[in-house]
Amino acid sequence: MHSAQLFIGIMSGTSLDGIDVALCDLKNHQCQVIATHFLAYPQALKTQLLQLHTATENELETTVLTANELAFLYAKAVNSLLEKQNIKAEAITAIGCHGQTIRHRPELGFTVQIGNAALLAELTNITVVSDFRSRDIAAGGQGAPLVPAFHQAIFAASQSNRALINIGGIANITYLAKSGEVLGFDSGPGNMLLDAWTKQHLGKDYDANGAWATTGEVIEPLLLKMLAEPYFALPPPKSTGRDLFNDAWLAQHLAQSDYRPQDVACTLVLLTARTIHDALARFCGDVNSVYLCGGGAHNALLTQHLKQLLGSTQLSNTTELGVGVDWVEAAAFAWLAKQTIGHKPSNLPAVTGAKGLRVLGAIYSA
Repeated sequence: MHSAQLFIGIMSGTSLDGIDVALCDLKNHQCQVIATHFLAYPQALKTQLLQLHTATENELETTVLTANELAFLYAKAVNSLLEKQNIKAEAITAIGCHGQTIRHRPELGFTVQIGNAALLAELTNITVVSDFRSRDIAAGGQGAPLVPAFHQAIFAASQSNRALINIGGIANITYLAKSGEVLGFDSGPGNMLLDAWTKQHLGKDYDANGAWATTGEVIEPLLLKMLAEPYFALPPPKSTGRDLFNDAWLAQHLAQSDYRPQDVACTLVLLTARTIHDALARFCGDVNSVYLCGGGAHNALLTQHLKQLLGSTQLSNTTELGVGVDWVEAAAFAWLAKQTIGHKPSNLPAVTGAKGLRVLGAIYSA
């Protein structure tokens, strides 16, 4: 194993469930995930992060203190993984740390991911690359999605038009055509609205396997009302997050209604499936095969809906391509860190809308 090619990727996404860490060997333009670790967020931290998505009292100090808390958790997760694998810190070239998004407003020229990368470098004795999105936004881009460049490098096939769909809190699509530019964008809500609804009614963080939603029925008028959201019709490049799809958005669509909670849950699953399918049909060319990843890939009801909507198009997941469904995003940030360390660009202007290729990320040396 060539130690210079060992990188760690850390991802904590819009689902706010916790920290995914992937140790990757990135030699020879390949990505081998050697080991993984997941560390759940304490409930208090989750609540704090949710509150930081909107203006709160003394939010500046709260943000910085929360960033420090995240750095300690990131370090704990990294050190646990290295101990388990009996690998020393000096064997790792760098950590790519996405940080936790608390605001994403590219239309106003900013995005905020917190996690105190300087402190993380101090706690792990490993070089840390972070703040991947800001440079793309500075160049006129959306700063998202960034993972399509990794998808292209690792998963593209010269004989097939592939679509990769990451279903986290938000669902993102990467279209890898046999020829031509890569397309990548956020199709809309992934698990986020269903997670919040499940928490509200069952007290659980998510609807495991879509079991609760399966007991409900689709509310057609509600589905049509939600599908009328202008975001869905916007052409790429586009990205979204909690700033749009949140509890208030759902409440607005449910106003003056007395639907059964399980029927709303069922409808939210179909909303995710429909917006993914419609986006593929509207914005992507011919698709031969679709590969799922992210937490939504475990939702049997969602997968069933997608299968029906996609018809003859082959549907499987990224495990078949060599990277497990839960680790694609973390592996992507390991790869993005490698690009930064090598002074290579890693945004795709056709995806983000940036003025050109840019080297992304800020480096905090060990």
